[in-house]
Amino acid sequence: MTSTSSTSARTWVGVITLLAGTLLPPLDFFIVNLAIPSIQDDLGGGDILGQQIVASYAATYAVMLTLGGRLGDLYGRRRLFLIGLVGFAFASLLCGAAGEPWLLVVGRVLQGLTAALMAPQSLALIRASLDGRDQTIALGFHGATFGLAAVIGQSLGGLLVTADIWGLGWRAIFFINLPVAALGLLGSLFLHDPHTRGAEKLDWVGAVLLFTGLAGIVIPLLEGQALGWPWWCFVLFVVAAGVLHGFWRYESTFGGDRSRGRHVMPLVPPRAVIAPGVRISLVAVALFYSIAAFFLIFSEHEQAVGRTPIEASLDILPLGIGFLIGPLTVPHLMRIMPRRIAALGLCLETIGFLAFAGLVAAFDQTPWAAAPLALIGFGQGLALPSLIRITVTHIPRAFAGLASGLVSATLQISAALSVAIIGGIFYATADAYGSTEAVTAVSILIAALLFVSSLLSLRAERVPSLKTPSTIVGAHDPETAETQEGKALSQVREQ
Repeated sequence: MTSTSSTSARTWVGVITLLAGTLLPPLDFFIVNLAIPSIQDDLGGGDILGQQIVASYAATYAVMLTLGGRLGDLYGRRRLFLIGLVGFAFASLLCGAAGEPWLLVVGRVLQGLTAALMAPQSLALIRASLDGRDQTIALGFHGATFGLAAVIGQSLGGLLVTADIWGLGWRAIFFINLPVAALGLLGSLFLHDPHTRGAEKLDWVGAVLLFTGLAGIVIPLLEGQALGWPWWCFVLFVVAAGVLHGFWRYESTFGGDRSRGRHVMPLVPPRAVIAPGVRISLVAVALFYSIAAFFLIFSEHEQAVGRTPIEASLDILPLGIGFLIGPLTVPHLMRIMPRRIAALGLCLETIGFLAFAGLVAAFDQTPWAAAPLALIGFGQGLALPSLIRITVTHIPRAFAGLASGLVSATLQISAALSVAIIGGIFYATADAYGSTEAVTAVSILIAALLFVSSLLSLRAERVPSLKTPSTIVGAHDPETAETQEGKALSQVREQ
């Protein structure tokens, strides 16, 4: 167990560097939204270009996250982090310099790809380098950074476009990534991951199957609503289900001896994923991020009741403030209640959404709902790092990159599902009964999903965590991934 006093300053500088990899991917998702009209005016392309700017990044990022995490396990997390960081900076430069719509879309695809290489390594290295309270503190910073990206992304995009710095206009939203990436590169001097890797090779067949299956789910979810749910969306869903089933059957054919003989480790080792508590905690994570649709719904309701963009940004600010504060209080709460923090945060979110629904139904305006919004944000800030901790501690440390990729991919796919399903319910209800009734109904629905997530988080916490040998950043780890996994699962069986 690593104590705070014994953790070197070098390690903490490395953790701060990793937060750059946490900040950039969600920031670039949010920051582009308010700049889309300016991009369309400059490059043309109309609404189709706006959809492509968002969907090309989100889809690539979501379907590549698990692969990105596994590549870090196999070929070095620090190496993949740096490749992703440099690639993301190059892709941002390409986006900012784009003079044609197709070139901007290509840049966004490259941003999604490199973000998927970079982002999982941040969480994986935190998981591998720290233990106990230090890990809790670092996960709190991780959650706060994620919240910071969500909070400042929207307003920063509008501010940069309005300020028109050096005449760059919308291009500044991509160029702003370059100094952040430069600081990350400097900080990378303090990152170490001398994890001893054997001769394992990437499971390319599994990678292609997983990419195809996830793409068949994510792309229709992102594009279906805007296109009126054409028939091919449902065909893709069916095909994707079959491909993912085939992927799981293929991964299950890997036995210990067979994996060593072929020098190929499965992309998603079934024994790691079906480890006790993993599936329950991943479902809890998915239900937790049903809140993703709320940001879209809130914006739509604000427009419906005549709030200006500035007023709308101020109305939702309490949620952002709560989201920033929540993760930073987790280490202090751990002293009082080492367990059940995720459930506490999810219950606070549930109460906040129910109170928000009641106030909106009563007053029709959202400025009165500052307190419940702050409670929602605070609860979300408590739950996010706690749910991540519950999930990753149930997966052997040898698969820390896989664990990070699975959690991140679950969040992204859950966000797409939430926007498609809950957003669809909102629009249908708003057309029939009005915006106030619609936002009230979906707020109650989100509250119910969050409450179920809280129950699942309690159940997942009751499952013993895997006590694998520490893989400290900077320490030598002579064991192979397979050996560590076998020991870890043996410990659970003995418990």
